[in-house]
Amino acid sequence: MAEAKNHNEAGEVAPSTVDKQAPSVAEENAPSTNSPEATDLPTANAPDPEAANPETNPNAAKPAAPPKREKPAAAAKDAVGEKPAAGEKPAAKAAKKEKAPAVEDKPFVEFIQQDYLPALQKAIAQQGVQNLEVSFAKQKVSIKGFESAEECWQVIGSWSENGLRQFNLYFPEEDIQGKKGFSCNEGKKPSTLESFLIDERKITLDLLVFGLVQRLNGQKWLGRN
Repeated sequence: MAEAKNHNEAGEVAPSTVDKQAPSVAEENAPSTNSPEATDLPTANAPDPEAANPETNPNAAKPAAPPKREKPAAAAKDAVGEKPAAGEKPAAKAAKKEKAPAVEDKPFVEFIQQDYLPALQKAIAQQGVQNLEVSFAKQKVSIKGFESAEECWQVIGSWSENGLRQFNLYFPEEDIQGKKGFSCNEGKKPSTLESFLIDERKITLDLLVFGLVQRLNGQKWLGRN
């Protein structure tokens, strides 16, 4: 009769007490597949994430990132000379300085006395006339056929050159842009009243001086003739 063999001789290994306990322990502590649950299984000796030093513990909680700073407004960029971003309009340019009013915009009498008479006397003197006398007065027109009871502003110039030479420049509308007339004489009655600078759209100081010098030059009254 054959002898009975133990499990070691038969090539079998008897289960240990750990193996016997493993299924029951795993079953008791295994998480449910339906809902998460905490277990009492021992865990690694990991430090508290909130208390651990993040430089030595990779599990430590990282500090919250600082909030992002917003970009400066377009006005701030213009202040430091930066170009505005796409879609932003550049700041309005500084208002240009207003131009000084032209001398022609002065009141009529003020313009003639302060600007025209000195400029005219200087221009005629440059043509060789050294004893010119100019004045500005409101008086009647003495030309035959143009007599009027009303007075008219006139620029009157005269000098001696083998007799008396005199010219009158008339401003019946008291406006350099309005109608103007001219007459001249050499110690006799004034010549016929003629229009003066009627084709010019805008009268300036220089044009008013140049026009009269040209008219006197056409009369051959200036020193170069």
